[in-house]
Amino acid sequence: MICKPDRPFPASALALVFVLAGCTQSVGAPAEAFIPGSPETVRLITEATKVAGTGEFAQAGELLDAALDAEPENPAVWVAVSRLRYRGGEHLEALDASARALELGPRYGGALLLKAQLVRDAHGLAASIPWYEAASQAEPHSPEIWLDYAATLGDLGHNRAMLDTLDQLREIAPQTPRANLLTAVLAARAGNTVLARSLLERSGAVNAGVPAALMLDALISMEQGNLSSAAERLEMLLQRQPDNLRARELLARAWLMGGREVQVTARFGDEASADSTSPYLAMLVGRAHERLGERDKAALWLERAHAQPAAQRRVLPVKVGLPPPTAEVRRAALAGDWGRAATITASLQKRFPGSADVAALSGDVALGQGDARRALTFYASAAQVRRSWPLSRKAIGAYRMVGDDNAADVLLMRHLAGDPGNIDAALMLAARSLAWGDAPRARLLLDHVRALGGANDLTYRALEQQIAAKQTT
Repeated sequence: MICKPDRPFPASALALVFVLAGCTQSVGAPAEAFIPGSPETVRLITEATKVAGTGEFAQAGELLDAALDAEPENPAVWVAVSRLRYRGGEHLEALDASARALELGPRYGGALLLKAQLVRDAHGLAASIPWYEAASQAEPHSPEIWLDYAATLGDLGHNRAMLDTLDQLREIAPQTPRANLLTAVLAARAGNTVLARSLLERSGAVNAGVPAALMLDALISMEQGNLSSAAERLEMLLQRQPDNLRARELLARAWLMGGREVQVTARFGDEASADSTSPYLAMLVGRAHERLGERDKAALWLERAHAQPAAQRRVLPVKVGLPPPTAEVRRAALAGDWGRAATITASLQKRFPGSADVAALSGDVALGQGDARRALTFYASAAQVRRSWPLSRKAIGAYRMVGDDNAADVLLMRHLAGDPGNIDAALMLAARSLAWGDAPRARLLLDHVRALGGANDLTYRALEQQIAAKQTT
């Protein structure tokens, strides 16, 4: 899971901040931890986990039903049920199963780890730390717990604590390849590309197709001037994550740096004209047209890049690799047929009533129809499971549309508190601080953004100018 802020990249791409939690496991992935129970129950859980990994969720469900029949009060069975439900899109049902697991095993490491991951997704990084501490104490010999704990500490910017946690991991499991990936990201943040590359290769994560590893490999390649290799890795990443805005921006940048302006305009020209564009991508397309001598087209993109962002983006582009229902809804939205989009999401709600993804998509459609209050209801449902920045950003916009700036500001501050490495959120709060007349707070937030590598952001520069203007008046 790579963080995807709509912002320009700093002069050194390696100054970017990674979401390290994506280097380990997601809520839906099984933890390689101690499984209590009879040999038969352990076998059923293990087999269900393997089967679910191949996408055979129905067969996995049958195996777990048998495990529940055998040991209905075994917390490990409920953890496996929760993870299966999550992977199958039954997110709200997964929360219920997780609560049952924790009720039955309040000191079971697997249940505590699952709770930590769910809290991290829904309430932010900081809120999950006590649960990771509890999980590591309950099951101190679980590599998965220590890996996830270390990644979360790194995302919070607690690098020293992260390294200490990785040291704990190496004491119990010296040969843990994914620990090398986490350490590689820290080395890259520090600008040590040689060490980062060595650790990345030792991790084996690139060959395994781990998104964070593909992104890191691309960034290192760009830093070392190997633009073709970087573009190749980014294409691989976009096949797995077609909506990864950072990867699209970085691919456009790699092509532009490599003199492949035609590819930039051909691949991203239509995208940059959509409502979902970022200022940086529009700027890259503009620069490509400029280099091709197409100054009229370049002017349109550069004007868009420097324009104030819309209060709320309503239409998202259709990309290769999206789930068919999502692509169908987006096609309807791009055609302006919000009625059809609403019909599709209503059908999805009936089929998948517990899906946070369907709730978020339904919120997008409601917002596109101009019904911000209804959109907020859907967004609130989705946020019970995952309060991602795109979701929070849309909810903030919806609150402002209904005139509830207080709720929008509270949500913004809460999101940044839980995700302090989020440059977009920090810039948004800095802008709000200036609007309140609190220039000192805005200055502190901009200093924070600079430390994160976001000083080249167009919004950052504009806010810097506003603060300077206030100081001279």
